[in-house]
Amino acid sequence: MAFLSVKNIVKKFDTQTALNNVSVDIEKGELVSILGPSGCGKTTLLRIIAGLETPTMGQVFIDGKECTSLPPSKRNFGIVFQSYALFPHMTVEQNLLFGLNQQKYLSKDERKIRAREVLEMVDLYEHRNKYPAQLSGGQQQRIALARAISLKPAFLLLDEPLSALDAKVRVKLRAEIRRIQKKLGITTILVTHDQEEALTMADKIVVMNNAVVEQVGTPREIYDSPRTVFTAKFIGTMNMYEQEGSLWGVRPETVKIAKTAKPGDMSCHKGTVEEIEFRGALTRIYGRLQENRKTICADLDSHEAEALRLVEKEDVFFHIPQSEIVHYQGQESAERITA
Repeated sequence: MAFLSVKNIVKKFDTQTALNNVSVDIEKGELVSILGPSGCGKTTLLRIIAGLETPTMGQVFIDGKECTSLPPSKRNFGIVFQSYALFPHMTVEQNLLFGLNQQKYLSKDERKIRAREVLEMVDLYEHRNKYPAQLSGGQQQRIALARAISLKPAFLLLDEPLSALDAKVRVKLRAEIRRIQKKLGITTILVTHDQEEALTMADKIVVMNNAVVEQVGTPREIYDSPRTVFTAKFIGTMNMYEQEGSLWGVRPETVKIAKTAKPGDMSCHKGTVEEIEFRGALTRIYGRLQENRKTICADLDSHEAEALRLVEKEDVFFHIPQSEIVHYQGQESAERITA
């Protein structure tokens, strides 16, 4: 049995349906990301797991126990929000001890030791006597994380914890959060709209859209085999084409470019280079296919792109491997075509 399960959750606010028959299983020790655009229902789902919202229908199970009506204080979780929610008039150490001091079974020395342990875990013990305003945004969020794990909760909820930080700090902090999560082995749910954040941090991703779950799988499964058109378009970039009533897609990094084509090679499609976009390690080539006037993009290693000496308005051949095509039967499902 999964450590944490939501079963057939429906949540309605007046005439709006925020969640429509959502079911998710989360195993003990997993980091699961709930990923989707704004308004898709992901934060509502997190709040229902926390007990901050009551579902209209459905059930929540924690460690095998039905907890749908259980108040948040009885669910034993830690939570980190987008806003750091630190007490500005307290030092870093005092912010941590505020929660620990409520644990009367711990002695004063034990609370101090626990505060030191988690501050050292987030590499901020030397800043223990500073106030939140004296710390950077990344440091404040690490303190918020330390506070959340200091009480040794059964599971951890992260609600867009990195979205207020700049790009470089986000990259560093997501690695630190993942390191700490693995070290503690704590079951963690991360709500985010950032696909890169989900792909790099999660063991499992729950893709949501318009109040429903589109797909659940590992980051590799979600990226390589998106089961719905929404997932294909939302996660990364996908070239999408309609042909004789069917829909198919191919990732740009699987598309190759050549100046010539082998006679009879059905995977090669003549086209014209329209734009060349240097992206550092990769170069994205935008083109237009001659056969149907559809656009196509290909991501090449920049050294490979340079060696080809491509120029705009040049005629080339776009090689689309049959084995990399994902075929969609309508909007509901997809299957990988094998060569």
